[in-house]
Amino acid sequence: MMTVYGTKIRSDIDFPLDLSHETETRYEVELSSKIPTELKKSITCGFPLYWAHDRKVYLYSDREFDGSEEGQPWCYEVKDVVHFYWVGGERTIYYELDEKGDANLLSFWFIHLLLPLYMTLENMYDFLHAGAVEVEGKPIFFIAPSMGGKSTMTDYFIKQGHILISDDKVPTFIADGKFMAVGSHPYHRPYRKFEELGYHVENFTTDFKPIHAFYELEGVEGDAEITIEEIKGFAKFDALLPNYLYMFSHLKPKRLKYLSSMLNGIKVFRVQVPWDMRRLGEVHDMICEHSRGV
Repeated sequence: MMTVYGTKIRSDIDFPLDLSHETETRYEVELSSKIPTELKKSITCGFPLYWAHDRKVYLYSDREFDGSEEGQPWCYEVKDVVHFYWVGGERTIYYELDEKGDANLLSFWFIHLLLPLYMTLENMYDFLHAGAVEVEGKPIFFIAPSMGGKSTMTDYFIKQGHILISDDKVPTFIADGKFMAVGSHPYHRPYRKFEELGYHVENFTTDFKPIHAFYELEGVEGDAEITIEEIKGFAKFDALLPNYLYMFSHLKPKRLKYLSSMLNGIKVFRVQVPWDMRRLGEVHDMICEHSRGV
């Protein structure tokens, strides 16, 4: 038994990770090697999904891809490593290791990439591509383009004693009209090595909490002034939309409505961050002070 993304995972394989933390949960999912024969046979078509971690990844089903329906069969293949299977509306995911697969690779692909995709297709969460930590018990999110400093900022905050919510993919949902942040897993990989979750973080969130604020990181010259300004109007949407995971065509109307509602109630700020690691302490202190006043 382990808990990731606010979900209890029952598995017939031991994960070589420390996932024994106790956190609030919303779901239960089983991971099993006992793939029903009829499920494998029902997969008839598919397409390349993306290239990730130097591997080809494919997504398959039994029909033209236009959403996820109850009873629909799915297969997610990491070439030469593992196949994952599931049926729409069900809470069991099946796996089959391939010639280059092992428990370490299974753990990485299942936690880091398969589960966010599965949970999106199953309408369990809306995921944002961001780093997230707590400042005095309130979740703040760091957003930026790829290589824009999210992981570096998250890492610095962790090392200053802040609670980690997520290193990279943050599940969110609505409860009582509030947009809640869900802890992903207690691992952080600031230097983005292929097929590794990184180092274990002891100080990991245990509860679902309302999102407090978004901070968009903008790199500037190393000797530049550190500034924080609020982003308003449609520019908020422009800032956050690229950080929304899996904007599948069939999900787009619902996702755009979700994001618009989120931004109506949560403020977004732009932080000018000097490209000088020696000044991260200044940025940290300014964000913490600013967050207290939001």
